Amino acid sequence: MNGYIHLSFIDLSLAVSLLLLITVLSVILSIGIGRTVIIAAVRLVLQLLLVGFLLLKVFAVQSFWCSLLVVFVMMLAASREIVARLKSGVQWRWSLGISGTVTGIVTLIVSFVALNTALRSEPWYDAKYFIPLTGMILGNVMSAASLSLKGLLDMVQREQKVIEARLALGHTRRETFNPLVRQAVVMGIMPLINQMSAAGIVTLPGTMSGQILAGMNPFDAAKYQILLLIIISSAGIMAAIGVSFLAVLRLTDNRDRLRIDRLFK
Repeated sequence: MNGYIHLSFIDLSLAVSLLLLITVLSVILSIGIGRTVIIAAVRLVLQLLLVGFLLLKVFAVQSFWCSLLVVFVMMLAASREIVARLKSGVQWRWSLGISGTVTGIVTLIVSFVALNTALRSEPWYDAKYFIPLTGMILGNVMSAASLSLKGLLDMVQREQKVIEARLALGHTRRETFNPLVRQAVVMGIMPLINQMSAAGIVTLPGTMSGQILAGMNPFDAAKYQILLLIIISSAGIMAAIGVSFLAVLRLTDNRDRLRIDRLFK
């Protein structure tokens, strides 16, 4: 096989028929997931076809600013998604600021390093490499940051009196919050750890599978997958740590007092 397999809309429609079968089974068995599955499938098709069309234009332009604009919009969407997964009682402005800051810094730094070292694209901001790599990093950063931030804020709400008591007894902010930060970070990075542990034994990750289907040597595809998993996992771990520490800084003041009003309504 020397190239990728071209898919027609007829091929896609055959795949969609599987979802229609699931919808019929949902109605017959009264499971009630048919509507949810159809809406998700319609969104999937429309969003990916739209993105594919837009990327064709962006790849043709080959402009640094155009690529950066696309990445900026992706980061805004990821930051909003992180906040949307939090409880309704959280102040969205500061939560969005924390998630947006960490998401933007981590994603841009890791993408820049990867594109200028291991991947060595010319130029480094080549949209064909910059945007897909950023998208993969963002997905894992969003997941890790969301789980960590939600876990930390849930624990602060649940253990508010304990935290205030420890601070009142003279414990520093670091001593009081470090156990909570550790738990929050572990919550955020556990899916990444599981993904790395299961790769190759339980699953063949998407990038490796796609490259093999496109005709790449399986050994070379494995090396690419190792590189990408390490890059995106590193970014996710940094994001989990970043949002947790920024949230703690916002939840306390310079006198080591709990300021829960700063992140909660």
